[in-house]
Amino acid sequence: MLESLVRDLRSDRAGLIRAARRAYLLGLAALTLPGLVLGAVLALTRPAPVPFAAVLALLALALVLALVVLRLARRAASTPEVPARQAALTGAIQAATAPGVALLLACATLSQGVSVLLFVVLAAGLHLVVWAQLPGWVREPDAVN
Repeated sequence: MLESLVRDLRSDRAGLIRAARRAYLLGLAALTLPGLVLGAVLALTRPAPVPFAAVLALLALALVLALVVLRLARRAASTPEVPARQAALTGAIQAATAPGVALLLACATLSQGVSVLLFVVLAAGLHLVVWAQLPGWVREPDAVN
């Protein structure tokens, strides 16, 4: 996977989009896989359920944080002072935290089915938004890179 990432980084804009998407997925996996393990361990301890009002507040917080992250990632990807390849990877990796936070909250409430479902639905929606917007953030690669 890393070889193809490096090959795509040295390619044209379409390759750079593929590289940015791979970097995004790697960033998302790096965030959520440890959370899934810790969530499973936490679920085995049978914690007290999180009140539904708190779950709704956490959903709102996750959405607000995701919107802020998306704005910052878009800004990082469009910074003209940074080479296009670096900007694309920076924006993609930062964008991974948008659905990543919702998935981490799903892992934290793994023992509550409805809570997990709500956080996973939010994360899936955010993932689709990032996946659709990411190509628009990628500039044409610089000739000197």
